[in-house]
Amino acid sequence: MSGELLSADDAWHTVRRYGLRHLLVTAFVRFRYGDGFSHARAFALQLALAAVPLVIAGAGLATAIGVESFAEVVARTVVAVSPGSSDSLLAEVLEGGEEASERGEVVAVLGLATAFAAATSAFAQLERGANRIYGTKRDRRALRKYARAALLTATAGVSMAVGLLLIVAGEPFGEAMESVYHWGDGVEEVWDGLRWPVGLAALVVAVTLLFRHAPRRRQPGLSWLAVGAAATVLAWLAGSGLLALYVVLAAGFDDTYGPLTAIMALLLWANVTGVALLAGIALAAQLEAVRAGRLDPLLADSDDDGIPDELDEHPDSPAR
Repeated sequence: MSGELLSADDAWHTVRRYGLRHLLVTAFVRFRYGDGFSHARAFALQLALAAVPLVIAGAGLATAIGVESFAEVVARTVVAVSPGSSDSLLAEVLEGGEEASERGEVVAVLGLATAFAAATSAFAQLERGANRIYGTKRDRRALRKYARAALLTATAGVSMAVGLLLIVAGEPFGEAMESVYHWGDGVEEVWDGLRWPVGLAALVVAVTLLFRHAPRRRQPGLSWLAVGAAATVLAWLAGSGLLALYVVLAAGFDDTYGPLTAIMALLLWANVTGVALLAGIALAAQLEAVRAGRLDPLLADSDDDGIPDELDEHPDSPAR
């Protein structure tokens, strides 16, 4: 039976047959031997480089929007989610005038363009990490690789950004709307109730698209990839929550990093995101492998010398 015809019941049956604990352990081994931590760090750097200009673009958008009240909403939200920003942004939005609006348009356009380029590089790095975890030794050719990464940025990347904004910035956005437009407690409660399921759904869609189209291989059905995607979202929520608690509760975090506190928190969060994504890919890869009868995530090494048999057979290989 082909991967496309395998159903969610088949995936769940495989999980129950081999045990979730066993799958998680072997998936971690696959992740580790695929150099997942190194690829996660590389992805995290590019993600952070995309996030910073995106916040700058948000600040520029706040001054570029012609509707003063909504510009104030955007500014209040940016201030709330950016520890390094201040109320001076809000004052600039309210008092900047036409010159500030034109300058904000330039900042918004340049920020969005820079964020898109950095996100494209991040998803290209994600392909490399996914390929190594699956055992694929070479990536796509450069033009195809970055064209696909740009397409993923415009689709999965936008969906991921929407999900993250709803979850991370949804509360301050609701408070800003209440403060500026006075939309009432009832509407704010509806907003708080909807932003979590919609945000999580957007994240699951984005992660599943990445799992489906980033690796250089023919992937199984979406229901099988959804197992790893769900694990990624859960791991990301847990990791982000623990990181937020650490930043808030750690007595010396602000004192240690001073004005760099927001940047350090962003780098840590981006690394959590990269590990969660590639760990989910490792789980999806291991689930598919055990379904095909390949229980060991490592390459065969019959003489236990630390060198895979396929390299033992080719002693002159530069990979040896």
